[in-house]
Amino acid sequence: MLTIHHLQRSQSERIPWLCEELGIPYELKLYKRSPLLSPPELQALTPLGAAPVVEDASVQQSDGKPLKLAESSAIVEYIIHKHGNGRLALPPSHKNYPDYLYWFHLANGNLQPCVQRSMHFAMLKLPPDHPARKNIDARLTKIIELINDRLNQVPWLAGDEFTAADIMSVFSLTTMRLFFPFELTGYNGILSWLQRVGQRPAYRVAMGKGDPDLTPVLGAEAPELFPGLS
Repeated sequence: MLTIHHLQRSQSERIPWLCEELGIPYELKLYKRSPLLSPPELQALTPLGAAPVVEDASVQQSDGKPLKLAESSAIVEYIIHKHGNGRLALPPSHKNYPDYLYWFHLANGNLQPCVQRSMHFAMLKLPPDHPARKNIDARLTKIIELINDRLNQVPWLAGDEFTAADIMSVFSLTTMRLFFPFELTGYNGILSWLQRVGQRPAYRVAMGKGDPDLTPVLGAEAPELFPGLS
């Protein structure tokens, strides 16, 4: 049995969603932000104190305790290959394998860090024409346009199939906007994709379990700022 330690309103929403898509049973432990960061009991689970964290009771560490793993991308790959029989990943033999790799890693390699930096500069109240803020905002726009162009051509990021590349990418364009509200008006490729995501039963179930009082941020309008930042 997997135990998922889920910080609400965070990228750890990827993990219960993945498990619901794969039909893998799990126990979900919820943690609320206090008021913005992870609470102490979640921080104590790993050296870096970040969510998500997964424990796998089927694998024991050298100390006899269940395997514990952090980092959402590592957890996604672990679950897919350890418990999901490779489902929702594309194998090297697949024609869209390079696309899968690229879009899977773009989420945490470019998209999410860029949103975080834009958010940081906005919190510092740097004016929009400040060179640092202007540069990172322009890069974020470029990344969003890249994603939108892709989704104007194919239904899912890796191509015709829904994969973990989509699971990795949705958070940064939905729930993460609670911390740095921005609009997606005009990005019809992304908006159509988000509507397809919102229709997936596994996504609805996972979001209902992990963040039951949150309406998923799937539309174009910028959401209200997370109260912990106000």
